[in-house]
Amino acid sequence: MVLRTFGWSFGVTALGLACAAYFWGWEGFAVVAILSILEISLSFDNAVVNAGVLKKMNAFWQKIFLTIGILIAVFGMRLIFPVAIVAITAGIGPVEAVDLATREPETYERLVTNAHPSIAAFGGMFLLMIFLEFIFQVREHKWLPWLEKPLGKLSAVSGLSVTVALIILLATASFLAPEAHQYGGHADETTTVLLSGIAGLVTYLVVGGLSGFFENKLEEDDERAQEMEEAARRSGKQVSAVGLAGKAAFFLFLYLEVLDASFSFDGVIGAFAITNHIFWMALGLGIGAMYVRSLTVYLVREGTLDEYVFLEHGAHYAIGALAGILLITIRWEINEVITGLLGVTLIGLAFWSSIRHNRRHRDAGDRGDGGSSAEAESVPSGV
Repeated sequence: MVLRTFGWSFGVTALGLACAAYFWGWEGFAVVAILSILEISLSFDNAVVNAGVLKKMNAFWQKIFLTIGILIAVFGMRLIFPVAIVAITAGIGPVEAVDLATREPETYERLVTNAHPSIAAFGGMFLLMIFLEFIFQVREHKWLPWLEKPLGKLSAVSGLSVTVALIILLATASFLAPEAHQYGGHADETTTVLLSGIAGLVTYLVVGGLSGFFENKLEEDDERAQEMEEAARRSGKQVSAVGLAGKAAFFLFLYLEVLDASFSFDGVIGAFAITNHIFWMALGLGIGAMYVRSLTVYLVREGTLDEYVFLEHGAHYAIGALAGILLITIRWEINEVITGLLGVTLIGLAFWSSIRHNRRHRDAGDRGDGGSSAEAESVPSGV
């Protein structure tokens, strides 16, 4: 199971490290290895959230996620995206941007860093919406009942997530953006942050809304198909129903790609703290992205999210923390080690709480009292 799921990741790792050692020696080998570990640590929460979406897809779309999806993730976000940022902000063509990256890496790094306020605002707002949509929902299992119960009751308020996100964006643009000139960008960073943040919010609403719409349509079609098949069996006929699985899965796939793009922002920017060599970055972050993809599929196939009920909670809290960090970095620099450790720590605590939860219910089952659902919500703090 492990080899079948992670086989491509192992192969890409061996090939990438071999290329780094062959073309750039042991220095390139070491930097690529460090960047791979950085990407995995920063994106582990991404894998958990991805798994929650991917488990709704069939095997075909899971393969698409691992093939076409990884090409988009590696070449699109880890190689083309930094080049495109430089081309747009510097007003030069993509070929000139690549030439700049190879011949003048310091200038290339400065231009990418100049674009950080807009990148952070876009990615931060997209990830913030994911967190808010999760926290403002009523859920059967509550990791932090003291927080999730009152916030869940607010789920009846229409548009609450968008309202809170816009308030946070306005506060960010008002109090963080004015001094964002430290990146060497435009004088009026407030407008840049506002427009980029709104773009991130709109992207989430469009892509997330379409994926949710077609997911609901798919569920309705599945229920209708089951009723038709049941009626056909009673009458001795056979009925084949055609659902919207393809269209629904496509928009879920699109949502996953935008989600991965938002997660990759901090990894790409953070990589410049280690190197400004564009090809080392692409290799290291690409290897890390492969493991995130494989880990996502592994979580789905093993049913880990169903077994460890608080993992999704921990991942979404990590997303909320990452969104906040991205917005804060518009003005202040935060070390990538803190970002990575925070996400891993939250997921680790959620995993430990899930084990305690399962042990408590297993012990209750052994005593014969069944482990009521009320007990599922009475975990004191989860940590």
